[in-house]
Amino acid sequence: MVDLNAEMADLWASLGAPAAGRARVIQVVAARRGEGTSTVARELAWFAAKRAGRSVWLVDLDLLASPQYLAVRDEAERYGALGEPAAASPDGSIFFTVQPAAHGPDGQPWPDARYLSAHRVGSARWWVTRFRREGLKGRQGVHILPTGDYWTALRRYADVIIVDCPSPERSQAALTVAPFMDQTVLVVAADEADVRAPAQLRDAITAAGGTVAGIFFNRVTVTQPGFLKAILP
Repeated sequence: MVDLNAEMADLWASLGAPAAGRARVIQVVAARRGEGTSTVARELAWFAAKRAGRSVWLVDLDLLASPQYLAVRDEAERYGALGEPAAASPDGSIFFTVQPAAHGPDGQPWPDARYLSAHRVGSARWWVTRFRREGLKGRQGVHILPTGDYWTALRRYADVIIVDCPSPERSQAALTVAPFMDQTVLVVAADEADVRAPAQLRDAITAAGGTVAGIFFNRVTVTQPGFLKAILP
């Protein structure tokens, strides 16, 4: 694993200070798959956990795959061992819905929030989520909701919430949750020659009501790519 501590320090500083007394929700997304978004989100959460006063949550919106949970589990020597699963919603709200709804033995609908668990990572103050895909039955599917209730509730329990979103070619999750994020970081490979996709994603997030805070170039480069001004004002 490449040490990205210096890069995370720069990214963290570039995001600026959060509003006093308010948890910050930061979305991390790339225009295309394979840009390293999950690595950036995970390393940023780990970096922030060493500095946050309370706790940091890494919320994975790639629900069916849960790559963040798997990566942390497989790199326990680096991040720390995963704790036992705990409820990932402080009040029962959640950012997705499972349809058609399942019903328990008592005939009552199975709450959507029960499909998401949170695991503490090592002794640090950070948590990573995992969608309980094994709980899905038959033709059930999961869909991201355009509501902010979950993010509002989670702010009361964390100083920093990092939201790792799949690229738009795989899911519209990033645009759906954009209005409820404080900042969105676009991840772009530094050697990317075609700037159209990142620019289009920036415009789409802005049109959806989100705020693009900046770009993280996921590969080291000696000089800043010339297309930076073409993407961000």
